Amino acid sequence: MPEATPLTPGITSGRLSAETLSEHFDDLHEPYAPHEAAVAADRCYFCHDAPCITACPTDIDIPLFIRQIQTGTPEAAAKTILTQNILGGMCARVCPTETLCEEACVREAAEGKPVEIGRLQRYATDTLMEKGVHPFTRARSTGKSVAVVGAGPAGLACAHRLAMHGHDVVLFDARAKAGGLNEFGIAAYKSTDNFAAREVDWLLGIGGITLHLDQRLGDGLSLSELRDEYDAVFLGIGLAGVNALRASGEDKDGVSDAVSFIAELRQASDLTKLPVGRDIVVIGGGMTAVDAAVQSKLLGAQNVTIAYRRGLDQMGASKFEQDLAASKGVRIIANAQPLAVHGNGAVSEVEFEYTISDGGELTGTGETFRLKADQVFKAIGQTLDGAPDALKLDGRKIAVDEKGRTSEAKVWAGGDCASGGDDLTVTAVAEGRDAAEDIHATLTGGK
Repeated sequence: MPEATPLTPGITSGRLSAETLSEHFDDLHEPYAPHEAAVAADRCYFCHDAPCITACPTDIDIPLFIRQIQTGTPEAAAKTILTQNILGGMCARVCPTETLCEEACVREAAEGKPVEIGRLQRYATDTLMEKGVHPFTRARSTGKSVAVVGAGPAGLACAHRLAMHGHDVVLFDARAKAGGLNEFGIAAYKSTDNFAAREVDWLLGIGGITLHLDQRLGDGLSLSELRDEYDAVFLGIGLAGVNALRASGEDKDGVSDAVSFIAELRQASDLTKLPVGRDIVVIGGGMTAVDAAVQSKLLGAQNVTIAYRRGLDQMGASKFEQDLAASKGVRIIANAQPLAVHGNGAVSEVEFEYTISDGGELTGTGETFRLKADQVFKAIGQTLDGAPDALKLDGRKIAVDEKGRTSEAKVWAGGDCASGGDDLTVTAVAEGRDAAEDIHATLTGGK
């Protein structure tokens, strides 16, 4: 029998069978077979001035790797990808290609159907990784050592590039498992078969990287000590804090942050034992909101609603993600901001006010409504947590220049914790890679 969480009787486990859950959380996109990849590659125009390259935050030579697939050399295609994006396997799964390279594809403009660049990238990188091959070797040791704090996309990309250049890298992470958001923050149907962990193990195959887990900056790990002990420090600590809802009653039982829910789901060994509500409300409009909502529905929730305070066209989640949510039975209500969480001890309803945008300013209309809820997930953004006081901030993030340098000597930063680019896996990889190149140039005098 399903077990109920105290004070929240609507939140139970075992709503669906193990077989049904296995089907629900299967690959979102089936991987290409070799013949399918060849046919898909044939659609590429191999543009000389390819707009897809410009649209890729890691500047992968997309026409080249697709040509290599077309000519039957997917391993060479993988090296082309991985030279620019060492986490190309995960990015092929989670990158919003529909708003990046595929949106820029000439086929998209001409026919409304782009070359499926993401699936082709996955085909190439999976082919190489399945052979257990690491396409890069370390340079001769430089005798320099670098501390990388945060084993997420930015930290992993930085650590790999530094190791490849011959530096000794010590990689620290606050969690008991490496991978960052790739491991803990991505919907399970986007990264199946323990891929995130397998990719980390494969990446570490370059050698020269020592991994230390359960090491949190500010809790036994001091930036000043790291600067003294190592020749350089890179911070890729992500955004560990969660924004407050700022609505009365958000401390009630049944209200939690979506990131924690996704992390718990990703680490669950048996989804039949993961509790989920009957009536779920997700507050927010980004990818995390969609991931939490869709997975709630896949776990067996009956009614799942995403409520976003602005219009659909301003949602952080792409049109593809919005359509995916709708296809799974998730309702999206736009222009609705939370006012209060109601219930006696545990949440029973969430009260919203309709909004309008007037000259860019969001204002309430005074018209309110309530949604029944036994579980509420907050997906309203994350905040920097644990950054050393010595570092200059740009708003709520660590201030960095175009090379990733912080206000402190010998310290670089990148990924979600740093000012600048979009909060995307692929952007974090680019920032970690580029910071590593600047660290290398600094430590070797530009050689």
